[in-house]
Amino acid sequence: MTRAYPLVLLPLTLALLPHVLGCSGGDIDASSDGATSTSSSSGNGSGATGGSTTGATGGSTTATTGGGATTGGGTTTATTGGGTTTTATTGGGTTEKFSFFVTSIVAMREQSGSQDGFGGDLRFGETGPGAGLRGADKICATIAEKSLPGAGGKTWRAFLSAAAGEDGKQVDAIDRIGEGPWYDRLGRLIASNKQELLGERPTGADDGLADDLPNEDGVPNHQPDPSQPEVDNHDTMTGSDEEGRLFGPTATCSDWTSAAADRNSKPRLGHSWPRNFGGGGPGGPGGGFNMAHWMSAHDAAGCTPGVNLVDAGGPAQGATSVGSGGGYGGIYCFALTP
Repeated sequence: MTRAYPLVLLPLTLALLPHVLGCSGGDIDASSDGATSTSSSSGNGSGATGGSTTGATGGSTTATTGGGATTGGGTTTATTGGGTTTTATTGGGTTEKFSFFVTSIVAMREQSGSQDGFGGDLRFGETGPGAGLRGADKICATIAEKSLPGAGGKTWRAFLSAAAGEDGKQVDAIDRIGEGPWYDRLGRLIASNKQELLGERPTGADDGLADDLPNEDGVPNHQPDPSQPEVDNHDTMTGSDEEGRLFGPTATCSDWTSAAADRNSKPRLGHSWPRNFGGGGPGGPGGGFNMAHWMSAHDAAGCTPGVNLVDAGGPAQGATSVGSGGGYGGIYCFALTP
């Protein structure tokens, strides 16, 4: 180590600090259901000039300016004009196994082009039979690539069931995602195989992950901005029952192609973190639903786009949005291979 080392590390650390802390403070979002929600983040989550900046709590931080490839892997690296200077090792694990995440509100807003997100229409430019599932898969790949350049080249699948896929036959989410294992952005284990996914929370996950599934940057989704309090964002669209299979014909927003205010179409939701209302499980508080289940907890109010991050005890009367009960229409993404 030379005396010049602190001079390289300090500017980079100061430049990255706003991104790691979330930059935005506490933005206020007006829910499409008439509620006021406090957002944990805003914009597109990127603060790079001429490149990209990726920040993950407890993991790797990379800054790029003016060209050059970047990778994670537990180091802080600055790339300027095509040359690379590695300044420090921060710990946190490797990222080449990246194969699972919950889509963050920042990512869903950016990809949809709306502060209210996609709602139940996930076609993302796809058309024809199975467009909702293909579009959702493309959303996953796009977000993965933005978080970790190169990761979008993996085959990503949204954890979504549908009444009819491209061939007109029922599609079950559990059959779409490969055989495992699956790891988060920081290389931490989520589940080794499908059997470990079939429970209220994934079993075998690294400490702390099962009860707060991480987003595409490896950040626990209950508190995506570490500088701000936790937010009520547990609801995650799946269309699935507790076995990962189609919950019912009205549980998928017309197979993820509709954001209409049809109160007869209510997508099935899982919880990215347990929401127990002081209890939980069938027969407990929460209307007899299993409010702890990661893939199947209850129905959304409807399929329209909408964000609500304030704990209001459930959707407001007359609400029709996917996020009105505490969320923003997020989805789970799995890669077929680590």
